[in-house]
Amino acid sequence: MSLRFTVSKSDGDRRPSDIQGEVNQLFEGDEPNTSTAAEGEDAVGSEVVVELKGDSNPKESSPFINSSDAAAEKSQQYDGKNMALFEEEMDTSPMVSSLLSSLANYSNLPQGSKEHEEAENNEAESSRKKPVKAPQLGTLMGVYLPCIQNIFGVILFLRMTWLVGIGGVVGCFVIVFICCSTTMLTAISMSAIATNGVVPAGGAYYMISRSLGPEFGGAVGICFYLGTTFAGAMYILGAIELLLIYIAPKAAIFPLEGLEGAEAEAALLNNMRVYGTILLFSMATVVFVGVKYVNKLALVFLACVILSILAVYAGVINTGWDPPEFPVCLLGNRTLVSKNFDVCAKTIESANGTVTTQLWRMFCDSPLLNATCDKYFVANNISQVQGIPGVTSGVLAENMFGTYYEKGDLIARKNMESAEDQDDPLTNSNRYVLADIGSFFTLLVGIYFPSVTGIMAGSNRSGDLRDAQKSIPIGTIAAITTTSFVYMTSVILFGACIEGVVLRDKFGEGVHGNLVIGTLAWPSPWVIVIGSFFSTCGAGLQSLTGAPRLMQAIAKDGIVPALRIFGHAKANGEPTWSLLLTVCICEIGILIASLDAVAPILSMFFLMCYMFVNLACALQTLLRTPNWRPRFKFYHWALSFLGMSLCLTLMFICSWYYAIIAMLIAGSIYKYIEFAGAEKEWGDGIRGLSLSAARYALMRLEEGQPHTKNWRPQLLTLVSTDSEQNIEQPRLLSLTNQLKAGKGLTIVGTALVGSYLENQEQTQRAEQALRKLMETEKVKGFCQVTVSSNLRDATSHLLQASGLGGLKHNAVLVSWPRNWRQGDEHQTWRNFVELVRETTAASLAMLVPKNIAAFPSNGERFTEGHIDVWWIVHDGGMLMLLPFLLKQHKVWRKCKIRIFTVAQLDDNSIQMKKDLTTFLYHLRIEALVEVVEMHDSDISAYTYEKTLVMEQRSQMLKQINLSKTEREREIQSITDSSRGSIRRKNPAAVTTQLSVTEEPSADSKEEKPEEEVQLIHDNTTPTTPATPATSLTPTEGAKSPGEQVQRTWTEKCDSEPAKPPGAATPEGIKDIFNMKPEWENLNQSNVRRMHTALRLNEVIIKKSSEAKLVLLNMPGPPKNRTGDENYMEFLEVLTDGLNRVLLVRGGGREVITIYS
Repeated sequence: MSLRFTVSKSDGDRRPSDIQGEVNQLFEGDEPNTSTAAEGEDAVGSEVVVELKGDSNPKESSPFINSSDAAAEKSQQYDGKNMALFEEEMDTSPMVSSLLSSLANYSNLPQGSKEHEEAENNEAESSRKKPVKAPQLGTLMGVYLPCIQNIFGVILFLRMTWLVGIGGVVGCFVIVFICCSTTMLTAISMSAIATNGVVPAGGAYYMISRSLGPEFGGAVGICFYLGTTFAGAMYILGAIELLLIYIAPKAAIFPLEGLEGAEAEAALLNNMRVYGTILLFSMATVVFVGVKYVNKLALVFLACVILSILAVYAGVINTGWDPPEFPVCLLGNRTLVSKNFDVCAKTIESANGTVTTQLWRMFCDSPLLNATCDKYFVANNISQVQGIPGVTSGVLAENMFGTYYEKGDLIARKNMESAEDQDDPLTNSNRYVLADIGSFFTLLVGIYFPSVTGIMAGSNRSGDLRDAQKSIPIGTIAAITTTSFVYMTSVILFGACIEGVVLRDKFGEGVHGNLVIGTLAWPSPWVIVIGSFFSTCGAGLQSLTGAPRLMQAIAKDGIVPALRIFGHAKANGEPTWSLLLTVCICEIGILIASLDAVAPILSMFFLMCYMFVNLACALQTLLRTPNWRPRFKFYHWALSFLGMSLCLTLMFICSWYYAIIAMLIAGSIYKYIEFAGAEKEWGDGIRGLSLSAARYALMRLEEGQPHTKNWRPQLLTLVSTDSEQNIEQPRLLSLTNQLKAGKGLTIVGTALVGSYLENQEQTQRAEQALRKLMETEKVKGFCQVTVSSNLRDATSHLLQASGLGGLKHNAVLVSWPRNWRQGDEHQTWRNFVELVRETTAASLAMLVPKNIAAFPSNGERFTEGHIDVWWIVHDGGMLMLLPFLLKQHKVWRKCKIRIFTVAQLDDNSIQMKKDLTTFLYHLRIEALVEVVEMHDSDISAYTYEKTLVMEQRSQMLKQINLSKTEREREIQSITDSSRGSIRRKNPAAVTTQLSVTEEPSADSKEEKPEEEVQLIHDNTTPTTPATPATSLTPTEGAKSPGEQVQRTWTEKCDSEPAKPPGAATPEGIKDIFNMKPEWENLNQSNVRRMHTALRLNEVIIKKSSEAKLVLLNMPGPPKNRTGDENYMEFLEVLTDGLNRVLLVRGGGREVITIYS
């Protein structure tokens, strides 16, 4: 397509090349072409012809959002200005017109597509470059016939007649009906899943893993793999049984001639093992060398199966008027092994008189008529019955009900009398047809069920189907319907055509070693024998082809780390390592060597797989997930649950111990994937189930406050970050982990300052840092980052908004603000005090560890020591509960709890100790109890001194309002005056008068700028608490606007050594008396608080200086905000000299109870 535009030049200063560049920019989004003037001459009034070339189809962008080509092709995503409204979002939200083609052809993408399988970009590009051949298989060739081939198999030809004979027509029909119903219900569920969107190649594993998650998917996928592998072993054993018993008995390496009982059985099993191993490795070689030939021969093997079944039906019809001659020789009512004699008679008449037969010689010691013979042989007559009496013979009534045998029992005809002495031992047992295994109903179920497996063959080929969503339901259900009809009619027809003793003769020993079902076939038994041999070989090849690919798919998903090696393949994609593993597992089944023993094993794995297919469908239906929109509408969750129940029931019916073993295997794989496997997000139903369960649980939590017995600390841990969003207090999370012996909720939060829109990157970095640290410290919970214009509001938002419904935090863990006296930390302690107030208002408990860096990490262990609890005021029992929770962790497990409480003058300390001991006994907490007596005492001079320093500092911080230059000048003059007074050896103090006029403005009540206040503090506060600080003290006047404010600066001599609390010297006493007027002006409430803090600190240090951890009641902040600085000072004095302190403040409710 070529468009020509004629542009008239209206501005003489513009060149044609400029116009061309602007047009290009308008339509293509490129920069204007700024070529030289030589490319176009200025010509007034000239015309410029601009030609736009391009094809009629706009170039499509990548079909996936955020594709790498989106930016390069942004300019070609729209033709005009119609979509200009969406121009800003084009790189993240491409045009629908460019997506439709790719989305419509999405079903042709291979498994591992970019959106669902997280494929690498280069793989996605290579898949786009290579032409993908469109799948052409329809319902018949793609689903129906493969399912027919996989469902019909070795059990139908080798065991079906025996199942009818042992279980009876009624019993066997019930077994067939239950098993076929199970597979039909599973097929309905599978059809719903398979039609709920595009199912890439992967079959049952893909459907289950994407519906139930990687844990269930991996567990069931491996079970399905094991079932397919053991199915291969079963098919191989069936082929060897056909070969050694019916086709070439002489080929046995371990001859059976002359062997009886256990010896004969061992020889047969050894033959099966040897030939089975040879056939297994031969098939594995074929699969390894040329799997394409296996696929080409699949139709040949399918033709063998169909011809064999048709031959059976033709034989049944033929028995109506021309039953085949297969006589069965009976001695009394016992079936004789026909290969040892030629004539079914004791004697025959000949020209020379009565002659004994081979049968006579089998039971007598000589061929003479007067020979000594077996008692049972003598007492009973020889009779002969027709093995195939025909469909009109009425034998169905005799075969209606089953006959179960113990191993070694004689196969006898019903309703036929026999002269038998029960006391005589059985002799010549190898002459009779015997039961080779004990039989019971559940065994029959386990042996039969593999004959209905194979319903997944169509879904396994979903990647090759033209319309998988249409073909899979129709083909699979039609195949199950067909095979179920064949099985059910076979049960009835076998019971109606074949004599009971022949049906119960598993290996056809009574009919000259013929395959029992072969005796019924038309035109010859060899049709069935040869057909079934090739069909079993073909089924074995299919199993050895499919199982490695299933293992390869599981390994490539990466959900089971130990299996990743099996994801490797040859250059042509053949899974070499998976084939080797499959052969090794298959050899285990070969070594078992018994078809009847292997069948229940694979029944377990297939039943487990089918059970989870039904569970997946039921779960998706009940959860009503928005993505659950199957095209197949004929499903219901009740049908899926019925199918799941049938599968579970059949597992335990077949073999309860095999069922338990299979569940243990699946459970172990599930837990392994859960703990060690790769995390995959496939939008599975378990996630939806978790969401529904969480919603239900949250709604239940909303019904009311939890009982005291159920209370546990739900922690909101507040941490701070540096400029690089790294966590500054990692030990807070260690303490969180140690406190979480009570489980419950953990939220780790941090607050950032700024705008959320401008700080998204920092928010993500902070969240990643939190997650990484939580993973390192093994803290299971959630992280939350809040951004606000200032840190105080961000922390408040975090406190208010964290949690959901009834699942909210009830305790806040925050570190003590370090270096809060420093100038650059002035806002930190204000935020801390406000946080204490907010937790109190919200009825939240508060835990404040001081010196958090000294707390132990999760890797440390205390081999001895004490956790000391100073229980001063009742806090709802928090101080009792927290040390108990800490002792559950390995860090504190060896520590002992000591509980101290304080007795006043009026208290009976002895009775208090008894009561506390009794209380702890009822709480079931082991702890040492001590009552500390603190009698009223005079307030020491040091207390007044500390209070004076504190108030002076507080007043200074609040009321000085100077510019920076003025402030520094005043401080310098104060310092010089103080030093002058020291030189004059004035033992008392130097008083400096400063006049500051307060303006009576509306903002007079506001706090002064933080920087100014803190700088004064830095220059006046001493570092040693025992030394009275250098302070500026205002007089009590000057409180109303306009009045002068008087401040006094006092400083002790630098040369005087610091004294411990309470130390008194003559000079000190002189100072005290000189300062007494200042004491009188002190706030007496502050003096009392300081006195309490000092006395308590003194007692705590005396008793708990060596404790590993001290837990202490945390006093509440003042109600008015004028004393916040004093509050921090009180707490500092209270905890001074202690290494690890955990200040605890209750949430206003009881958290521990003595009742059960």
